[in-house]
Amino acid sequence: MKFSIVIQSSPFTSQSSSTALRFARTLITEGHELFRVFFYSDAVLTANALISPPQDEQSLPVEWQALASEHNLDLVVCIAAAVKRGVLDTNEQKRYEKNAQNLENRFELSGLGQLAEAIAVSDRVVTFGG
Repeated sequence: MKFSIVIQSSPFTSQSSSTALRFARTLITEGHELFRVFFYSDAVLTANALISPPQDEQSLPVEWQALASEHNLDLVVCIAAAVKRGVLDTNEQKRYEKNAQNLENRFELSGLGQLAEAIAVSDRVVTFGG
């Protein structure tokens, strides 16, 4: 089966992102295809390269990046939600004339069209948080 995942809650105030990560790993282990992971609303903070969790806590950006690298996953961050929360890639940094970009590697900013495509091509879309 082909799955996509939508995450909506902040990685700091909810277990949604870590639960979604465990779910994604299980899907892959069980032989399912994970088409796309879409970070929306406060979940876009997961893609902030400047966050530094305490050493005794899981680093969700690092964990998502590792999973994406290992399995060639598409980690899409809603551009409108990201810009609103100060998560910028190089293009948005220039557009808004900010001093730096802070989008973590392996994550990409894109619009809701990517979510619509994921819904259209996936057998199941599972949402975490919200």
